[in-house]
Amino acid sequence: MDTWRQLKPLEWCKYVNKEVKVTAHEKQQHHGWVFTVDPVSASIVLVTFQEKGGTPTVRVVTGHAVQEVEVLQEGNEETAGRLRVIFTPPGAHVLGPEEVRHRKERLRLWLEKNRIPVEEKGEMLCVANVLTVSAPYGAEDCSSSNEIILARVQSLVESNPDSTPDQPANS
Repeated sequence: MDTWRQLKPLEWCKYVNKEVKVTAHEKQQHHGWVFTVDPVSASIVLVTFQEKGGTPTVRVVTGHAVQEVEVLQEGNEETAGRLRVIFTPPGAHVLGPEEVRHRKERLRLWLEKNRIPVEEKGEMLCVANVLTVSAPYGAEDCSSSNEIILARVQSLVESNPDSTPDQPANS
């Protein structure tokens, strides 16, 4: 599925927190919940939850091997939370949904104040159609293939006076 590798990051975001069946090279099939898609390699990070609270397994399906991706089930807040917990370091501060929403709004207003074109696309902020910012909306949550724009927007995000530096951004 060469078309998989040619999708844009915002299109890959539609698969995040959903249960999928990935058909890879030589018809190998992988099932799991999509945690993320690497924007450079188009690789899919799949998580499979074990029965009765066992340790979840994480598998990376490399982007060049992906032939087809089929959504089996939509995710919900509980699933998104279970996926986040797997990758959250022990002792890290976890932000509630209300705080995440406030951070997104403060960042959106800050970017607009600085005359940066920004629009909301679901849980993501899209800057000039070339950069995305995902929760929890810190500088390290920016993603773009354009390194110059990425560096400048990250610098702007870090200079936001409304951000709360006492709370870890990697929550």
